[in-house]
Amino acid sequence: MVLMSSSSSFSSTRSRTRAQAQAQAQQAQAQDTTRQDTGDMGTSTIDLLMLTFNCAQTLINVPVFANQLQAALNQDATGLGLPDLVVFSLQEVAPLAYSFVGGCFLNPYITRFGDALNLAALRFDDERSNATSSDTQTAYQPKKPYGLVKAGNVGYTAILLFARDPDRIKDLQEAEVGFGAADMGNKGAVGLRCLFEGENDGGESELTFVATHLAAMEWNLARRNANWAAIMRGMAFENPEVVVSEHRASSAGRNSDNDDDGERQMLLHEEHNEEHQRLRRRLHDISIFKPSSHLFVAGDLNYRISSKSPPPGAAFPSLDPESQHYYMRFWPFDQLTREKGAGRTLHGLSEGVVKFAPTYKYVIKPGTKDSDENPAWSFAPHRYPSWTDRVLYLDAPRSARPDKSVTVRAYDACPVLATSDHRAVFLRASVPLISPADMERLLHEGGEAEDASDPRVRLPVELDPEAWERRAAARRREVMAGYSMMLWSTRQGAILLGTIALLGAGWYWFSSWRTD
Repeated sequence: MVLMSSSSSFSSTRSRTRAQAQAQAQQAQAQDTTRQDTGDMGTSTIDLLMLTFNCAQTLINVPVFANQLQAALNQDATGLGLPDLVVFSLQEVAPLAYSFVGGCFLNPYITRFGDALNLAALRFDDERSNATSSDTQTAYQPKKPYGLVKAGNVGYTAILLFARDPDRIKDLQEAEVGFGAADMGNKGAVGLRCLFEGENDGGESELTFVATHLAAMEWNLARRNANWAAIMRGMAFENPEVVVSEHRASSAGRNSDNDDDGERQMLLHEEHNEEHQRLRRRLHDISIFKPSSHLFVAGDLNYRISSKSPPPGAAFPSLDPESQHYYMRFWPFDQLTREKGAGRTLHGLSEGVVKFAPTYKYVIKPGTKDSDENPAWSFAPHRYPSWTDRVLYLDAPRSARPDKSVTVRAYDACPVLATSDHRAVFLRASVPLISPADMERLLHEGGEAEDASDPRVRLPVELDPEAWERRAAARRREVMAGYSMMLWSTRQGAILLGTIALLGAGWYWFSSWRTD
């Protein structure tokens, strides 16, 4: 098993000359002004960074992860400044018991990502400050460039939304679904939806973010596709039962005083069809494919390059471009690309050009410390290296392109970390600032037939009216399972069990003494 160092292959973006930094900083200042002040000209954008990372149930090393984030911020060749929004999709964010119980048990794992992001952002700003003259600097720099707007999780899977200006985030909604054992969140998805307000009356845009972790193992392709179907069916940003009940109540009120003549019955039939269409549109609006919203999906999607485990001596991807086994020669076998093209998963979503090496599965040299930024590694011999970690997006409607398309600025993987068998993957994108009303108008400008394959026009899977009820029941099971696991598998649980045993023994002794 050949060990490699991540520094030579994946860390080249960290080195940057002073002249490059100065040019980037000057360009960033100009582009910051452009993206904030174009307003009604139709070119305003939201600068977004979305990153997915499988944490392997381990606390991240903040300085090391901050260095990776800083390299990601520097990688965009157009020289943008700090993103307006940063979204983290995290899988296996903490041990399962802590993830199921949540709260104070999960917080130490979550807060480290905010610490790493703000450390990276401060370093990024310092780099720009050192590369520009003093007269271009502002008199005051916030202590923390980013504020946490919302953190949510479904078991192992978490989503974190950070903003440079949290006050520009409005109408925040959350949705979740579990598709692990008994619908619990050992596998699942969690989503956030919000309205982002541009500066200086620059408009607003609706954004939907989904973090997910699909079924593992090479042979589980059909299960992964089924997990995606569960997301489409079960993730609702409002309670579907309430929506259906309100619709029925409204319909009953309108139909209560109708008579039975033939003409009236025909009108009632037409009205019933119209009401059914209204209900479908209302349910569509609370799904992940809301017609007025942008959509971004990131996670450990677990799609592989083979449906079987590698036999002994199998050819593995190489980092050497001259090798006959260079990793990009394995790309045509990527399951996600094939299944998406066949319309079986990630319906309607697009992806940036993949040029990075497979992101899973890495074996770190034993004895490596979590503070080691260039750990020696090898690919695990029992798993085909695959591009399991991805970030995808639903582009603007066809009639808006190319003027108002989502523009990919960078799509890459971070270096190998000593604490995980996955590499983080990030997308840096400029998202057109399109109002919800304009988004729906643009969606239908080309005619419904043209956009029939767009999931914002027609849902691939109908929303489950009982989605919230199922999730609430699964959440109760998660809490019970989490506390049970904590009792038997953690130090805190051992202390509690020991305390209960001592109290029981003490009570038995006291009762026996009083009897004597």
